[in-house]
Parts: sequence; structure tokens; C-alpha cells
Amino acid sequence: MTQIYLIRHAEAEGNLYRRVQGHYDGDITERGRKQIDKLAERFRDIHLDALYSSDLRRAVTTASAITRYHDLPLITTPRLREVAMGCWEDRPWGEVEYNQREQLVHFNCDPENWDVEGCETFADLVCRIRGIILELAERHRGQVIALVSHGMTIRAFLASVMGISSREINKIPHSDNTAVSLINVDGEDIEIVFFNDNSHLPIELSTFAKQTWWKEKDGIDRFNLRFEPMNPIEEKELYINCYADSWKAVYGCLKGFDADTYWKNVVRHYKKNPLCLMKAMTGDELAGLVELHMERGKEQGAGWISLCYMVPEYRGRRLGIQLIGHAVSTFRSLGRSSLRLHVSEANKRAIGFYRSYGFKKIGTDQGVFGRLILMEKEI
Repeated sequence: MTQIYLIRHAEAEGNLYRRVQGHYDGDITERGRKQIDKLAERFRDIHLDALYSSDLRRAVTTASAITRYHDLPLITTPRLREVAMGCWEDRPWGEVEYNQREQLVHFNCDPENWDVEGCETFADLVCRIRGIILELAERHRGQVIALVSHGMTIRAFLASVMGISSREINKIPHSDNTAVSLINVDGEDIEIVFFNDNSHLPIELSTFAKQTWWKEKDGIDRFNLRFEPMNPIEEKELYINCYADSWKAVYGCLKGFDADTYWKNVVRHYKKNPLCLMKAMTGDELAGLVELHMERGKEQGAGWISLCYMVPEYRGRRLGIQLIGHAVSTFRSLGRSSLRLHVSEANKRAIGFYRSYGFKKIGTDQGVFGRLILMEKEI
């Protein structure tokens, strides 16, 4: 018999930014690194004979929790990867819901009927994960091993072991980041000892404690955003109103706000690249704006966020991070290695927000009302 610990990776960008991450190779978040610390302590005194991981960065980084206290080589394999999401890769979940809601419900609730361009079928996923687990169990017969993999991959495997059909997959809850399952494998016989256990995480480090989508019957998050280009020439008033509201929220007045200059600047940038200005939408309702300067910081390998704005009724719902996620996706695809932005020294709330998501102060500049803090985040 072989004992196998199945471990889901720590919180990664897709989990935080609410973007699809199948084979998309995103990084671990700040909370994810703290989850890894707790996972390391959980396995500190557990005997292990071997360690395997998906070759995707979020899984490999999570596997460092095991090597912290165990002198084991890490063996990576693409056979432990997440399901390939095809044309959905790195798209916002809100966009997927808006354009292909039926397919999204299939993915969450009946994955055998999920079928989008370029995706891996559920049957192929089950075959892949069962095959590698049985193969490794035979290779390490009589030993204890750990495998670091991904949410849908582990869920598909557990469903196959429990004899749960695709239509009933909701009987297996989604697993929290770094959740652990333990199985015993003896030949073709597989016993589940426990699954999806996140007891090593305090509630403040649980990804699921910050989200509600996994509790929904259809698995859809009502607060996932989608993004669509905004034409500042056709929507001049909307742009100016949003920028003015953002200014007033920081400074308490519109003194120093030069609407015409800011609008002309964004129009100039828009003519060079229409993707510099995007509306964040919940369904057909405006939730915010994100304005990117495609050239500023380019020589330093940085992308620049000029405006990150949420409509007042959507503030305080932890949605602003999805605007940051859009910026990360955009500038990473252009080969940039960091994000930069200015924050008023007086805007303590915004400074705290950006710091909590990995931005660090790298300098100061003079603004209209005092100093602006220059912040940067590695991407």
C-alpha cells in the first residue's frame, strides 16, 4: 500500500484576481506565501519518501513547503497540471460568465458537458490524473509520498474514486488553497482517508473565507468583473465624472483638478492604443475604470497604472484587486516585469490597499496637494 497526500497549490493570482488559470502560469500571492508557511508546519513532522508537483509555477512554489523540512528532491510533471482551459485561459471569470454562462455552469456542475475551444475534456483529465497517481503509487509501494496539484484536477480525481457522476460533482466541495487530501492506494484499490482539509489555515489566511462563489449552487461569483474598452471621445462626460469623483474622494474637493488636460491626455493615449482605458463591468453595469499608460515606465520594464477607480457603490467589496489583475495580465503580455503607480501621501486607505497586495514604496514625487508616493509591484 502507498499513502499519498494530495495538496492543492497555495493562493495564486487567478484565485485573487478572479481570472481563469488552467495552464496559465501565474504566480503565488502574498496570502499564498503565508499559506505555504502554515502548510510547511503541518508537514514538518510527517514522514515522506518522495515529492512530486505539477510543473506550473504556483504548484512548484507551494511544494517548497515540503522541502523546507524534508530533504527531498522535487520532481515535476505536466501530468499533475490543472485542466487545460483552452480559450478561457487568463480571461476574467466575469467575462466568461457574460459570454458563455451555460458553459461556465457546465464547468462547475457537470464538467463532462463542458466544451470550449482548445480545452481538455473532463474524461481526458480524469484519465490523466488517475494514470499518474496509480503509476506513482506502484513506483513507491510501501512508502508515503506528497503530490502538489490543482483544484479541478484533484476534484476530478476524487469524484472518480467516489463513483460520483459529472452531474453530481457538487457533492464534492471545491477545495481551499493548500487543502490536503490523504489517500491509500493498493494496486487498483483506492481509499480516501480524508479530503479537502484546510485545518492548518487560520481563517484570516483562508482564500475561501474571503470569497463566496464556492457556496453557490452554480459555482458562479456574482462579483466577478469583466472588462471592455472605453472610448473617451464618445464617453467624455463619463470619463471626466469618474476621474473627478476619484479626485474628490482623495482630496475632499476638486481644487487643482484640470478636467480638460486629463481628458486630452487619455484621448492621446487612446489613439495610440485603444486598450489603455477599460471599463470594469458587472454584467452591463459600470463598476469602475482602469487607465493604463502603455509607454510610461517602459524603459525600466514597468507598466504604469494612471487611474484605478471604483464606482462608490462597489467600493469596500474587495473588487479593486480585479482591476490590478487586469493591469498585471496586460503588462505581463507586453514583457513588463513590474507595475508602478502614484498614490497621494494623504490617501492612507489606498496606500494600505496597495501594500496589502505586494506594492512597495520606491520613491516620492511632488503632486498638486503635497507628495505622491511612487509604488511598485513585481509581476
